[in-house]
Amino acid sequence: MKKITLVLLLGVALLTCKKNKTSDCGDKICTEEFASVMLKFVDNKGAGAEVKDFNVINQRTGERVTANSSISTSTIKGAFIIVDDNNKLGLSEEGDDLKITGTSVETKQTKSVVIKVRGGKCACHISKVSGQDQVAFD
Repeated sequence: MKKITLVLLLGVALLTCKKNKTSDCGDKICTEEFASVMLKFVDNKGAGAEVKDFNVINQRTGERVTANSSISTSTIKGAFIIVDDNNKLGLSEEGDDLKITGTSVETKQTKSVVIKVRGGKCACHISKVSGQDQVAFD
């Protein structure tokens, strides 16, 4: 009799238990890696170029984008982290066009390129969809 009561009690407990929905994104398992997208400015010989007036504008929102990890590239001449996982909520799942502009300190030439990067609320990490990895000054 005790076994039947215990089984009935467990059955009732399971039936009344509500499933907790923790996310609108489903059951995703994300890695702990930290993704970023980098762009390098080079001179006409392929060496890293010193750049001023560097900026990144999200063409969908018109807002300036700043990667929090961008300070780590200051030791590599001409290399910039455009976006990283800290920016993923500001990007759409379909991908946003980011216009990157920089001016060569040496030649005073300004170059702009557009790369497409996706993110979004349900993305584990940002990912580059299309665009250049390098920009060459003449």
